[in-house]
This record gives sequence, C-alpha cells and structure tokens, in this order.
Amino acid sequence: MATRRKEQAAQTEAALKEAARRVFDRQGYLATKITDITAEAGRAAGSFYSHFKSKDELLEALLLDWLAQPQQEQPEPGPADLSQRTVLRERVVAAYWRVYTAHRPEIRALHQAAMVNADFAQRLMQIRHAQLGLMRANLQQIADAGHTLPGDPAVVASAVNAMLEQFCHIWIIQGGEPIGRELEADEAIDTLTDLILRGITEPKQPES
Repeated sequence: MATRRKEQAAQTEAALKEAARRVFDRQGYLATKITDITAEAGRAAGSFYSHFKSKDELLEALLLDWLAQPQQEQPEPGPADLSQRTVLRERVVAAYWRVYTAHRPEIRALHQAAMVNADFAQRLMQIRHAQLGLMRANLQQIADAGHTLPGDPAVVASAVNAMLEQFCHIWIIQGGEPIGRELEADEAIDTLTDLILRGITEPKQPES
C-alpha cells in the first residue's frame, strides 16, 4: 500500500511538472496561476501543495531537473579549439540551440521570474557566468595558439555568448523575426558559426 502511494505521488509530481512546462511555454511564467497548472495536469487544485509550496518552488524543481540532464544536452565542458569550424559548430553553437529548443519552457520561465525574484535573477547570472568562463578559456586557448582576437578574450567571450543567447532567445523563445520565411535550425546554426568564426580567427584589418 505504501509503495502504491509513493508511485501515485511520483506520478502526480511528474504530471504537475510536465503540465507546468506546457503552460509556461504557452502563456508565460508570470501569467500562469497554480490552478492553470493543476487543470492542465488533470489534478485537483489542492494536490499541488502536497508536492510544492509555490510556483517558484516548482520552477526551481524544473531547473534542477534541467541541469541534471545528461551531458549531451549541455555545451561540453573542458577546452575546445574554437578555431576549428566543426568544433565551434557542434560544441558551442549547436549545443546552445539544442538547449534552448529542449528547455524552452524553463528558459522562458526563468527569464520572466528573474525580473521579479532576486533568487532567480542570481540563478540566471550563475548560468551565464559559467558559460562565460568556459568561452573565455577557449578563446584564450586559441589566442595563445597565435590567432588574433578582436579584443580581450574576456570581452570577446561576453560578446559571443550575448549573441548566442539573444539569437536563440529571439528565434526559439520569442518565435523569430519577420524575415518572410521560416528559419531552419541548420541555417541558424551555420550562420552563427561562420559569423563567430570570422570574428575570432580573421586578422584585424589595419586602421586607415
């Protein structure tokens, strides 16, 4: 009997999480009520509080689940020779695209929650700073190998990550730009890859 209750509780928690992802993705975090989540999950409104104290706690649980995902969904750790196009494409640009695609509800919710909640703002900064540190180390590596970066590796890393984040946010989270057609993932990834590659590997032009 106890085992059965635990299984039912686990099923309800999973249903609430999946329902929250769908609702966050559809209408945004700030506009979502707890009753929206329970209705989406097909559960009684009171069942929510058997698993989460608040909507914020549910979002935190979703973020923990995301960050615990197998490494293939996350940008790879460790050094990478970003002067090699295939490395830059697969280990950085495509990795960003995959993460934003797979975790669009969580990312959208986190950005909205960060506007009104200092704890979520801090969590967002932690995620960004972790990616900044990795990008900076990789750019420093190719600078040490003789490539001329357009500036300080730390500043260039910030610029590259900001471009990746904003581009993915516009096209995956917000639905894209009015360019008159759909943008396929491969085109988006290739465009970003070549833009970044030229910026970090081509020699500076002499000033006139």
